[in-house]
Parts: sequence; C-alpha cells; structure tokens
Amino acid sequence: MKFRGKEVLTWSLNNYLGLGNHPEVRKVDAAAAAEYGMAYPMGARMMSGQTRKHEELEEALASFVQKEDAFLLNYGYQGMSSIIDALTTRNDVIVYDSESHACILDGMRMSLAKRYVFPHNNMENLEKQLERAVKRADQQGGGVIVISEGVFGMAGDLGNLKVICNLKEKYNFRLLVDDAHGFGTMGSTGMGTGEHFGVQDKIDLYFSTFAKSMAGIGAFIASDKDVVDYLRYNMRSQTYAKSLPMPMVIGAMKRLEMLQTMPELRENLWAVVNALQSGLKKAGFNIGVTESPVTPVYMSGTIIEATNLILDLRENYSIFCSIVIYPVVPKGDILLRLIPTSMHNLDDVKETISAFTLCRSKLEKGEYKSDTFQDISALRV
Repeated sequence: MKFRGKEVLTWSLNNYLGLGNHPEVRKVDAAAAAEYGMAYPMGARMMSGQTRKHEELEEALASFVQKEDAFLLNYGYQGMSSIIDALTTRNDVIVYDSESHACILDGMRMSLAKRYVFPHNNMENLEKQLERAVKRADQQGGGVIVISEGVFGMAGDLGNLKVICNLKEKYNFRLLVDDAHGFGTMGSTGMGTGEHFGVQDKIDLYFSTFAKSMAGIGAFIASDKDVVDYLRYNMRSQTYAKSLPMPMVIGAMKRLEMLQTMPELRENLWAVVNALQSGLKKAGFNIGVTESPVTPVYMSGTIIEATNLILDLRENYSIFCSIVIYPVVPKGDILLRLIPTSMHNLDDVKETISAFTLCRSKLEKGEYKSDTFQDISALRV
C-alpha cells in the first residue's frame, strides 16, 4: 500500500481473501453505487429501509453458515454490543472468556445480566462458572449464555468450541460465538471455526463481521428463526439506525459468492500463512499458540523500544505492521501482529522475516533505547 507517498509491504489489513481491491468486487461495488447512489435505502429497516436485496443477503448468509435465519447488521462492533443487550435481562447470566473482544465487553456493560468470567480457554474454570451461573439463573427464573470467540484476534488461537459445546449436555445454556476472524478463513469451506471443529450445529448464535474476509462494511447474526425475529425487533442499534446502503449490500453478496465459489483464495491464504509461521519459527521467533492466519510475534522491550522498532521497520525496511504494547500486553512485552492475506506471496514472506531478524538484533543490542531514533524526518532519505 501507499503510506504517506511511500510504497510499503503491509501486514496490517484484515483483508484475508484479498477481496478488498479485487477487480470483480470493485466492478460490482461501482455498478451498485452508480445505480442506487450511496444513500439508498433511506431509513431504518423497520421503517423505509427494507429491501428485497437485504433479505436475499440474509438468506444467503443463513444458508452458508447452516442456520435457519440471519439478520443483517450495519456494523460488527455496535452489532455485537447490541445483540448482548437485546438478549439478556437482569434475571439472566453471562459467562464469557477473559480475552473477549471490546465489543463483547461493551455489550455486557449495557446489559443488566450478572456476569461471570473464566480465564482464557480454561475449560475447568468455565465449568465452575457454569455451575454458579446455572444456579443463579434458576433462582432468578433466567437463562445462561456463554460467549466466546472463534478466533481470538490478537493471539490467533481458537476458542475451545468443541469442549464448550460438549458442556451443553450437562448445563443448560446457549452459546454465542463471535467468529469475526474465522468466517472465510477457517473450516473446509470457509464457514468458520464451528465448521473447523465440527460443531457448527451446536452454536446457538453465530456472529461475524464483513470487515475481515468479506473486506466490506456490515455484519450479521445467524440463529434459529424465532431468535433472529426477536433480534430484528429488539436490537436498538438497528431499530434506530439507517439501513445498510444498497451498494454495500450488493457488494457483500458478491463477496460472499466469491468466498464460496473461489476456494483458491483461501488456499492461497493458507499457503502464505504456513510459509510465514513456519519461517518465523525457524528463525527463532516466538509466535505463541496461533492456529489461524493471525500471526503474533512476541518480543521483549520498553514502549520506547517498541515504537522505535516499528518505526525502523516502516521507514528503513518499508514493512508496515501493527504493534501492540501495554496495557494490551504486560509491561516489557512487545507484540507485532501480522495478518497474512491471499494477496501476499512467498517473496513477501522472505523479505519480512529477513527484516524482522535484523530488527531483532538491533533490539537485543539496545539500539532502540534512544529517544532520538523516533525522529521520522531523520530516517527518510
């Protein structure tokens, strides 16, 4: 991509299947914008913002993820927050993974339900929280909902959905899965992490956004028809918001079609993923326990060192990637998150590992400790 006039190799875009700038996608987007404009339909879905195209997209999404129905949402973040708020009352109990995305946390803040958290992917502790949750819900005449992610977006590891689903036989709860990073990337058809584990039918509410593999704007929630109907009329973020514009709806239909009919996009993605992750490991880098395209690279250093390292990568090696520092990770830790896509190639992988190796050496020698290294203008030639 171009960054301030300079071409850089970027690993920061959640454009897993390369659809963001695909010629076929751009053609459909442009044609839809020319036909409908960017505003149509005007109004919220419950008023004047309903169209047959919106319904067709919902039907296609529901069919793909093997659920009875789906509800199209304007945005993933506000959608997930609003789902939790709509589904729960003060009599209900939420049990959630400690590393859940911010949109889940914000949704719980709006909810009056009691909350119990279990340490990330700790199934033994989850069962303890479920015992407490079921007891409390029974006393209050409410229900229990467990929330996990399919792919956790920072570390790239997977929610332990198989074990969670098995616990449904012992405890009475519904499972809500945020599969933003799994939809389009995981499973034999790209259906998601539920397909990967063979438990898609046991996920009660399946959520994903268009902002990752679909490279667009919008999101959806899929479930049983009665649940989706309830959400259609009770999600405040949709009831009081303008309908998703037609070009984005038609564009999403094209993206979904390509996701389903062009497996080579996912195959290319995983070829790059495997090369990048195996190459980093061979070069001695710690990439944690990722099982998905999300590729974290863990190092040690101060915030100043982290800033200078990422600046050096960008300005002197023309590599653009995301950096994560305290308070997202503990003090003294540096996390560089790489997002491979089907548009990358093996030369990109080699170039990146080489640059990372050189920058790691500088970090270990203490060359990033100086404040003056942060002067961007001094680095430009």
